[in-house]
Amino acid sequence: MRRRDFISILGGAAAVWPLALYAQAPPKMLRIGVPGISPRSIYFWAAFDQRLRELGYVEGQNLAVDRLELGDQADRFEGVFKELIRRKADVIMADGEEATLKGALAATSTLPIVMIAINYDPVVLGYVSSIRRPTGNVTGLYFRRPELVEKQVEILAESFPQRTRLGVLWDIHTADMLSAAERAAASLHVELRSLKLENPPYDFVTAIRTLAQDEAQMLLVLSSVYFNRDRPHIAALALQHGLPTMFFSKPYVEAGGLLSYGPSLAVMFRRAAEYVDRIAKGAKPSDLPIEQPTKFEMVVNLKTARALGLTLPPSLLVRADELIE
Repeated sequence: MRRRDFISILGGAAAVWPLALYAQAPPKMLRIGVPGISPRSIYFWAAFDQRLRELGYVEGQNLAVDRLELGDQADRFEGVFKELIRRKADVIMADGEEATLKGALAATSTLPIVMIAINYDPVVLGYVSSIRRPTGNVTGLYFRRPELVEKQVEILAESFPQRTRLGVLWDIHTADMLSAAERAAASLHVELRSLKLENPPYDFVTAIRTLAQDEAQMLLVLSSVYFNRDRPHIAALALQHGLPTMFFSKPYVEAGGLLSYGPSLAVMFRRAAEYVDRIAKGAKPSDLPIEQPTKFEMVVNLKTARALGLTLPPSLLVRADELIE
């Protein structure tokens, strides 16, 4: 159930675009190229589609969304983007980990790219020149805050003070987040047991069993593209071993995880649809400042809490933005 919608996004000087720009008629036909990592039915892509409809786009009339499914095979991104370009996309989406944007830029330096960058900084890594004026063909939104992980550890420590040993699943894409988890655990006097996964597809059965045998009492799963497809599997294994879990986003909790804390992906994807609309109406990516989320949402799965035999503290439930029954 929705407790409150307290997510907002603030960007640079042009974060709120003039309403007059939205009064323009949508182009005759807009073709969007999407590398399909998550199914289109998932809630954040549904939010993207809904915002496009609100802006006047009707699929089959003035909109064509060309999706090429590729699962979590990051080494295929460049080839997928090249195929989307061959199919005459007007703008391409690059959502998720750094490998997505890297593949898009390897495929084109001219076609507009709208990124939804998760857990990396496109400025620091040199993909764009600045947030306010991103020269080149890339704009959109990004999120990379190790402080988020520190907050996740803090929430677990406050919610389950009797549990002082935290297991962490991480991989090469989340090393900086592991460092943040280590700092937070040390400051909160929580013992941390970390386990690095290598060579995808990962062996989550062995990984979670190993952490449980190492007497981990809670589980933090960092945000990696290689974890995403195994959400139900990870959640079920954690439940099997009696581990309360913390994740990055709502889909993990919907799949059976206990908690998530992170930016609202639905809000980010709605905003991405507005970037696409602006570009379709003539704006250049360099005209559109890159934005970051500034508020976050917490989701709690009450069914999982009951299955774990947990009584969740009222302070946690009051803070939750959504409770899944």
